[in-house]
Amino acid sequence: MARLNVNPTRMVLTTLKKRLKVASKGHKMLKDKRDELMKQFLELARKNKALREQVEVNIGDVYSNFVIASAVMSPEILNEALMFPKQGVSIEVSNKNVMSVNVPVFDFKTTTDDISNIYPYGFATTSAELDNAIENLSDIFPELLSLAAVEKEVQLLASEIEKTRRRVNALEYVMIPQLEETIKYIQMKLDENERGNQIRLMKVKDIMVQEAIEEKQEFTKSSLDEYCSKE
Repeated sequence: MARLNVNPTRMVLTTLKKRLKVASKGHKMLKDKRDELMKQFLELARKNKALREQVEVNIGDVYSNFVIASAVMSPEILNEALMFPKQGVSIEVSNKNVMSVNVPVFDFKTTTDDISNIYPYGFATTSAELDNAIENLSDIFPELLSLAAVEKEVQLLASEIEKTRRRVNALEYVMIPQLEETIKYIQMKLDENERGNQIRLMKVKDIMVQEAIEEKQEFTKSSLDEYCSKE
């Protein structure tokens, strides 16, 4: 792992140690977030699977009734019956926060609460299968909205999991090893400098001791010569 290109000083070492501490905490928090997102994602995926299967069954019933209705009714009468819908629907979209991810929440309101308003035609010229198809389609509309919201939430959570996973890997395999390698390098350089300074101090001390000894010897010799000359 390549180390960072920095000067091996104690100030830089202190800064890098702080960065390593923050990166380690961030790595743990992101791992916890990733694990919790995965847990919620799996639960939501199971819910999505069950809801989709139920919706597909119900839509299959709607299509079956429409096929039968189109078989027993003429195309002109069928088109005329469905040309002008009576019931109106407005969809409201809000958001909820799931592990810092804003996911949509869908809700709807009908123009009226009267159930009979779902039929935009009279019952004299239409078949019962068409009535069943429209009624079933009206009943599964909330399920369709729920399925759309759940599938969108699954997509957003999957995207957030992928982003969190990349951040965790970047910290775990790039940033933290780089900081550790750089800190190790700076500590090694500082230890080498300290040992070099100690060696230089010891040499200076030896030189000073040797000079002191030589000066003492010179002083002793000169004192002895002076004493002998007086004798």
